[in-house]
Amino acid sequence: MKKIAVFVDVQNIYYTTRDACGRQFNYREFYKRLSAQGEIVIANAYAIARDDDGQKKFQDALKHIGFTVKLKPYIQRSDGSAKGDWDVGITIDVMQAAKDVDVVILLSGDGDFDMLLEKIKADYGVTTEVYGVPALTAGSLIDAASVYYPIADDLLL
Repeated sequence: MKKIAVFVDVQNIYYTTRDACGRQFNYREFYKRLSAQGEIVIANAYAIARDDDGQKKFQDALKHIGFTVKLKPYIQRSDGSAKGDWDVGITIDVMQAAKDVDVVILLSGDGDFDMLLEKIKADYGVTTEVYGVPALTAGSLIDAASVYYPIADDLLL
């Protein structure tokens, strides 16, 4: 049975599915689909901690499905902009997990992860899969993945 590690860039998926599809991602169906392919040994969802009841309910739902939710504080800058980026944290976790699994699955359209996927394929021989919204997934990320799955109606609520 394949060992699978899943890494979800929650903010990226929230905004890309909302902006491109006007819908939310179906995490329950996604997890069910991956479970049928092997043993999920890591399932991390990376989100921003906001003091918001809706966010807390969503994070509880992710935990109930089987994800470990990792939170980073939401930072509001004095100029009005905000910061809440998990790219480095996701990268570190993927690098640590890649040596112990057969498949690394990334749920994100962020092209910053293309070099990461190339590196773990070369160093550990893992299969890398990316799920992303077609219109908003970087071409370099699609090219770096062993397999790319476009998010379509079957994974949307």
